[in-house]
Amino acid sequence: MRDARDRYLESMAAVDLDGLSPADRFVVLEEWETARRQQVAASQALISRLEQVEGCPPVPITLGDVLRISPREAKRRIRDAEQLQPRRALTGEPLPPLLPETSKAWHAGLLDGEHLRVIQKFFRDLPDHVPAVEVEKAERTLAEHAVNLRPDQLEKIAHQLCLLLNPDGRFSDEDRARKRGFVWCGGQQVDGMSVGRLIADPELRSLVDAWMAKFAAPGVCNPADESPTATPTDEVAERDVRSYGQRQHDALKALLRMPLGDPKFGQHNGLPVTVIVSATLQDIQAKTGHGVTAAGTLLPISEVIRLGAHAYHYLALFDHVDGRGLWLGRTKRVASADQRIMLHSKERGCTRPGCDAPGYLTEVHHVDEWAEGGLTNIDKLTFACRPDHRLLDQGWRTRKLANGDTEWIPPPELPMLHGGTNDYHHPEQLLRGDGDAPSEDTGDPAA
Repeated sequence: MRDARDRYLESMAAVDLDGLSPADRFVVLEEWETARRQQVAASQALISRLEQVEGCPPVPITLGDVLRISPREAKRRIRDAEQLQPRRALTGEPLPPLLPETSKAWHAGLLDGEHLRVIQKFFRDLPDHVPAVEVEKAERTLAEHAVNLRPDQLEKIAHQLCLLLNPDGRFSDEDRARKRGFVWCGGQQVDGMSVGRLIADPELRSLVDAWMAKFAAPGVCNPADESPTATPTDEVAERDVRSYGQRQHDALKALLRMPLGDPKFGQHNGLPVTVIVSATLQDIQAKTGHGVTAAGTLLPISEVIRLGAHAYHYLALFDHVDGRGLWLGRTKRVASADQRIMLHSKERGCTRPGCDAPGYLTEVHHVDEWAEGGLTNIDKLTFACRPDHRLLDQGWRTRKLANGDTEWIPPPELPMLHGGTNDYHHPEQLLRGDGDAPSEDTGDPAA
């Protein structure tokens, strides 16, 4: 297979591009694009047969690590393969792909990923009451048009087809529930702001509208006031210069700030449901820099101080020079709340290389296993998200390096996986000079 690929690449490189006419250049590009699409389609046959290997993370994570693609992209490729590759029933009977006509055009190299996204969105948004026979006709129609149209043109056809199949715009509760969701659109922007996308069902919309009617009114919950209030006077309301969107933002902040840390809301991983921030004492005193929450969010020190004025939040301080925290030793297996706070501040998230799970979604792991005599001391504890924590029962090992970082060591029988330390949660280390590189622990690497 590799020889065939090399011969193909050599033939492409041998093409005399300067000798091609302007029109022929488009023809060659079309042929290359078709070949590229066919290669992508062929790879799906292998993706559809992937299984979790003992000692490896779940298939999407492993696929992402091996191909060096994001877990989101890996999940997308797996989903595409599930819809475009032949299937088998539980009895072993062969079944056609979920999108049979689209699959034919896809494997012929006639469709791009953008075409596929349009078709997938069409069926994702189609209500359940549309008869199956009409769904089959719609899939055939979209596939036939996709081989001749650009994705943006196909999107217009899909929109018209949706109106034809659901002219009354009827959607069930199940249809709406399937679309609901809230996600952050990427990480924080360079100015610290974040953009989210909310698709609210009617009930959530009604609840938000009722809250905003009171708390997004002029003068209410205004952070510019020395003492923000929920019952402003006419004078306070009149001098409120915030936009409607800004008032809704501040009302949402007030809604979330009130219950956080209240004991009656229970605990999350042994701590009250609250904001955990780590910062250095030097930055607090100078009122510069930023703190880091257990979700990996950067907070300007001015906001850390303001947040600390409210009850129920945890602030862990470190020395800026050597990063020293508290030494907390335990003879019990379960880490104390104080130790969890210090781990939030030191590790900030899962320590397996490449994992971006924040501290809120992690568990405490004994680097020296408790069952083998390990101690519950702060310098022998680390964070691992739940899926990665399970890997430590499947041949993975961890050890502490001399600088306190946690090194992960994969099983030797899985050479496609890479170990090491995780810098994702510590961007300040990414610019560390060669002379600042940490020295490794020379002790026994056994976990």
